[in-house]
Amino acid sequence: MTLNVGKEVAALQRMTVRELRIRYTEAFGEETRAGNKAWLVKRITWRMQSLEEGDISQRARQRAAELANDADVRLSPPKPKPASVASTSSTKTATLVVKGDNRLPPPGTIITREYKGQSLQVKVLPKGFEYQGEVYKSLTAVAKAITGQHCSGYHFFRLGKEGKR
Repeated sequence: MTLNVGKEVAALQRMTVRELRIRYTEAFGEETRAGNKAWLVKRITWRMQSLEEGDISQRARQRAAELANDADVRLSPPKPKPASVASTSSTKTATLVVKGDNRLPPPGTIITREYKGQSLQVKVLPKGFEYQGEVYKSLTAVAKAITGQHCSGYHFFRLGKEGKR
């Protein structure tokens, strides 16, 4: 019997994952928990071809054994190198000052924007933004609450590179 790989692959691709798992069990003699349809089709096709055409040759098997010679495999991890003693030179330290985004006005400022006939007002807080009595983490979150879709808060409120309108 000659295996027609094209027909077999087409038949396997029409099967559901549940049917493929049953077919896998028939081909390999063991169950699989795999749910990836493409992988199951490839594995079953490979198994059908190997059963039809035979296994690898003895010469190929010997060459694989030579390549997998355990003599070169390290059985234990390398020993850690001892830590070098730090030099006695003084280390310079500096204070890192993190500034807020320069596009935002200082806390306490009220950002206003006309949107769909309404005048919107957002108060800049030290850590967040207040809009209609609710505090948001970012200006983008405020813009999303207003528009119902994601958009840049800086763009929505027309805040430029230096916080100017």
